[in-house]
Amino acid sequence: MSQDSPNQGPQLREHVYDGIQEYDQKLPNWWLFTWYITMVWFVIAWVAYYQFGVGMSDEKNIQRAMDNIAEVQKQELEQINDDKLWEMSRDEKIVAAGAATYNTTCVACHAADLSAHLAGAKLPGLPLNDQEWKHGGNPTQILTVVRKGSPDITKGMPPWEPQLGLQRVVEVVAYVLSKHEKGEPITLAGDSPLKAK
Repeated sequence: MSQDSPNQGPQLREHVYDGIQEYDQKLPNWWLFTWYITMVWFVIAWVAYYQFGVGMSDEKNIQRAMDNIAEVQKQELEQINDDKLWEMSRDEKIVAAGAATYNTTCVACHAADLSAHLAGAKLPGLPLNDQEWKHGGNPTQILTVVRKGSPDITKGMPPWEPQLGLQRVVEVVAYVLSKHEKGEPITLAGDSPLKAK
């Protein structure tokens, strides 16, 4: 094969650099056309997306995804009631998952035994193992406080749903309820005893 013939395979360039020679060869047509088509497609896509607003931006995609999540959570919340939470509090798997979250997130304020005391010292949280509930002791009321925080966030618990998500919050509430019995008396702070529903 002659190195001077343009039609007989790869041609080597005459110069050598560090013992390496270069091929002087035209790229295959399929590769060139793929490259040209890619460049044309980029220009069309750029003009369509940035100049004419065709397609959805990342911001719109994220907002759509967040709206879908909010809708799913709303549907899940509509299915949760006092009876459902009491039922979940008797499910060992749900209670175990809630206990794991409680022991990593809630124990610092409410103590491992839910008493809000550690070695005789009062912790920042309220006791969760008695029958006195500051913001209502029905399961859905407890769930609301854990999800959204206490009504006065400067003096009470912060909202945990943004950090934990709805499922883990529900599991924690089920764990707390597992330490109580359905129908036991509930006392709102400063009120007369009620019955848990």
